[in-house]
Amino acid sequence: MKKRYVLLTALAILAVCGALAYGSHLIFRVTGISDSAAPPVIVFVILSVCAFGVASHFVPGSVFFRFFYYPVWEKKSKVMVIFLVALFSAATVLAVFRPSEQEMIGSASDTVREAIEADKESKSKRVITAYQSLYFVNYVSFQSTNGSFNEKYLGIAGRIIPADEGPASVAGSFVSYTYRMLGCRQSFLFGIKLTVVLTAASVSTGLILAVFLALGKISKLKILSKICSGYIFFFRGTPLLIQLFVVYLAVPNMIPGFSWRTAALALFPSVGAEAVFYGAFIAAYIAFSLNSAAYTAEIVRAAILSIDKGQHEAAKALGLTYGQTMSMIIIPQSLGRLVPPVANEFIMVLKDASLVFAISLQDITTISQTIATKEASFTVFIPALALFLIITGFFTMVFNKLEKYFSKYY
Repeated sequence: MKKRYVLLTALAILAVCGALAYGSHLIFRVTGISDSAAPPVIVFVILSVCAFGVASHFVPGSVFFRFFYYPVWEKKSKVMVIFLVALFSAATVLAVFRPSEQEMIGSASDTVREAIEADKESKSKRVITAYQSLYFVNYVSFQSTNGSFNEKYLGIAGRIIPADEGPASVAGSFVSYTYRMLGCRQSFLFGIKLTVVLTAASVSTGLILAVFLALGKISKLKILSKICSGYIFFFRGTPLLIQLFVVYLAVPNMIPGFSWRTAALALFPSVGAEAVFYGAFIAAYIAFSLNSAAYTAEIVRAAILSIDKGQHEAAKALGLTYGQTMSMIIIPQSLGRLVPPVANEFIMVLKDASLVFAISLQDITTISQTIATKEASFTVFIPALALFLIITGFFTMVFNKLEKYFSKYY
């Protein structure tokens, strides 16, 4: 009965926080603050953490709610959360006073506006207008097709600043680069979304496979142990980039009539012209999962073997089978020791995900390289570094919390 109460409470909190987050999305969209899904997701996370933290005081016996119990948080974790909430709040205030798209376009010179008006009645375009918005800051550029003008403007805190030169030009370029690397106004598998989804999916799948590989390697069945050991040796002993090439390029040549594009169409019939990119993503997901499984298997094996052998003997004396011993006694105790190395593996895969540029997947690295080549500006790699640092910092904070959680007994 108590478990049912905890489950219903958790579902109710998630439902209320989801409804409030969706309401914030409607408000942001109606007021013109933002059409992106990112702010509502941030609102949902903040509200959920706060609500679960309050609920943990009233459900002290729940292991799940204990995870959100504020008093056990380290001081640096509390400071980080407060800082992130304050940062999001400040960005939201700035977003309210952000100049609109019409105001940004209206700030152009008379020459540009006349060319824009002439384009409405002409089949050939004389002005290429690029408007980009990152929640609290806007950027717009007007470029003539014949090279007669090139104007740029940055909008922030109710002001529209010319960004043709100086610090405003650098800031405007960073906004433009970040906008494109994030994959704004594009499909799901773009930019930062592709990097995070590929990493999370690969490590999750790799962790599941790693449990079986680790158990197989320490098994008393020599054939099974040799097979699992060979798998781990192969994937740990060869470069990930070569493995990616083998999966993406060699496998279709080895199987008549098979291609990753057709595989993507079979799984996602509605993707249409993007089937090539979805196929590349599937190939990358398989290669990264197989590679991650080999490394994580050694982590799982070490965690299992670190448990005192006396517990195996005690479980055997109680009449438990090998499977029951592993699932009920050994593996649960190994979780706390798994978190730090698995977190490290996650971060490593997150950074290794940049290798997908080799198969033309549009991740942060590929988009950065394309921008650098097109605009002959290598400053694009600075916001790329910042994005990777932000992602890494976020997941590091989450894993630190998980490590503290699993290292304690409640």
